[in-house]
Amino acid sequence: MKKQQPQISEDRILEASWELLGEEGIEKFSMRRLADRLGIQAPSIYWYFKSKQNLYHRLANQVSKIILEEYHAEGDWKEQLKGLAVTVRSVLGRYPCSTQLMMLTLPHEPDIIRFTNRMLLCVESTPLEQEQKMQVVLTLMNYIFNFVLDDYEHQRNVSAIVKEHGEGALPGEEMIRLLDSMSETDAGLFRRMFKNGLFELMGTDKAFEFGLKLILLGIEQVIQEQEK
Repeated sequence: MKKQQPQISEDRILEASWELLGEEGIEKFSMRRLADRLGIQAPSIYWYFKSKQNLYHRLANQVSKIILEEYHAEGDWKEQLKGLAVTVRSVLGRYPCSTQLMMLTLPHEPDIIRFTNRMLLCVESTPLEQEQKMQVVLTLMNYIFNFVLDDYEHQRNVSAIVKEHGEGALPGEEMIRLLDSMSETDAGLFRRMFKNGLFELMGTDKAFEFGLKLILLGIEQVIQEQEK
């Protein structure tokens, strides 16, 4: 007897995948959990996706497509890279675990390839060598990925602590007592920064833009050295 295709759509599988990733994270994500959410048997998902990795590729492709739709290239290479970086961070921040998905997948989907090509086009007008242009793209993406991922993990850790122990369990007075017990040599600068609230800047727009500025200035310096 010929098997009948289950009554479930590819779009619904992707939608449910984002929901599950948002609730439980990528560590607990599985085809079985996804099937339970959809109210179907796990093998039914394989009508649409050959494996979990194949599903990850499609999710990463969806994120890449949204980035391309929201990004508008304007200005010189620095303005284009900055605009692209801001767009990528914004989109990744809206889709749970999308940073991990982008890091776990290779450019085997059309929109992932278009996204990578779009990044390369931002620096095509520079006098950098081809391998240097690729390194620019990789460096920029590694910065964005790690910035978003750090903020994501920090928020998860804070939420887990609050859920289990309440607001009072967050590092505060206890952290200050620990720092005060350490010598100036070992913790002086860290202690002053912590007490001044500078670590609260982590994950903020200001912090992201400063790190991005460092990268762009570094690229500009390399270009100037090559033009001498």
